[in-house]
Amino acid sequence: MLPFQEVKVLDINSEYLGVPIDALMENAGEAAADAIIREMGTGKKIAVACGVGNNAGDGFVAARNLMRDNQVTVVLASPPAEIHTEAARRAYERVKHIASSSVGIDYSKYDIVVDALLGTGTLKEVREPYRTIINRLNNSGTTIVSIDVPSGLLTDISVRPHMTITFTDVKSGMTAENSGKIVVEDIGIPLEASRFVGPGELVYYPTRGQESHKGENGKVLIIGGGPFTGAPALSGLAAYRTGVDLVNVAVPEKAYYVVAGYSPNIITHKLHGDFLTEEDVDHCMRLASKSDAVLIGPGLGNDPSTMNAVRSFVSRCDRPMVIDADAIPAVGADISVLKGKTGVITPHAKEFEALTGSPLPKDHDERGDAVTEAAARLGFTILAKRRIDIISDGITTKFNRTGNAGMSVAGTGDVLAGETVALLSKQVSPFNSARIAAFLNGTAGDLAFQRLGYSIMATDVIEQIPDVLRRSLRKLS
Repeated sequence: MLPFQEVKVLDINSEYLGVPIDALMENAGEAAADAIIREMGTGKKIAVACGVGNNAGDGFVAARNLMRDNQVTVVLASPPAEIHTEAARRAYERVKHIASSSVGIDYSKYDIVVDALLGTGTLKEVREPYRTIINRLNNSGTTIVSIDVPSGLLTDISVRPHMTITFTDVKSGMTAENSGKIVVEDIGIPLEASRFVGPGELVYYPTRGQESHKGENGKVLIIGGGPFTGAPALSGLAAYRTGVDLVNVAVPEKAYYVVAGYSPNIITHKLHGDFLTEEDVDHCMRLASKSDAVLIGPGLGNDPSTMNAVRSFVSRCDRPMVIDADAIPAVGADISVLKGKTGVITPHAKEFEALTGSPLPKDHDERGDAVTEAAARLGFTILAKRRIDIISDGITTKFNRTGNAGMSVAGTGDVLAGETVALLSKQVSPFNSARIAAFLNGTAGDLAFQRLGYSIMATDVIEQIPDVLRRSLRKLS
């Protein structure tokens, strides 16, 4: 079954891959009309009840195709000026000569009413005028056919159709009881739109409200540094560019002044000595208690005391975590510390072997299977960094092919970890955080490469993150 949000992911990713929304709408409307004629014949008096979104656009196209062999009226729930997607407006222009207002319409006078009111966009409540229209449809005694999903499905009021013509796959929550006969039609969404991440993944990015206050949009703790000072700073700056409110970085005393000097935006906390030890774990736990998500690993080094401290912290932490870099072999030595925890692990090939005890296979499909199996066994989402990244929570697996050879420069993995923990801190699920971060990081790297070629640095990737967010989120509006 396909969750409602994934429908939008597929639509946006399809357009990203070169299949415009107009083409999908044409295919959907034509498929719906063909299914109605196939199941119910021709020569019918049909009303197509349409809302204001892309589901209405499917209805407009269906009406145009049904007109050839039936008497068709398009019934508008709202004035045409309120149609809010460009594709739906274009589809409306071709049927506006048979359109009328829903006011005063007696649906019982029609042989068939096609429900193209709300589609998959309404998840919480149905407002007027749709509540009234749905009640009138249900009480009409007329044969009802819903397009994609019954309008209002999974709310307190929904259309009760005799048949639902849905696209690509059955949508979550659809049953014979609430959807009637379910007919699934292929509308030409590329397989790659579901297999590879794209801008559609950003449907899960939580945009901040106008009345939000400091800290409401993510508080991140990064535990790293010691032998290496740049890594935790890069992660922190990437987290900020991904839209969090607060970034705290805890580093050993040796690294403290260097990291604090990178940017006044980073709130830096001093631990003991030259590297992380178990003496620091209590302090880190106090910082974690005030954070929404934690990244542990960037720049830590592999001193045995550090490895023990990582395991101690992970076993005690109750926040979503990103486990990266040197922290990966630490937990790989005792994966029991992951029991009951949640988050994302971000290994490259050698770190994957240290985590699981098995190398990543050379064959692409076998690599995908290996990552999926490991994620299921560990109970953590894994974002395995390769030329084509593999993202899996053990149930769903996607791939990322954004990015370029210039990103072999040091620090881009720290940027990815910072993006991932930023999303976790916004209460995005681990799998969705990983898939968004993979696309975000690779695409930012591609934009940096367009400007600078093989001269890019990790900081150049960070500076492109806002542009990727703007471009991707614009597609959702």
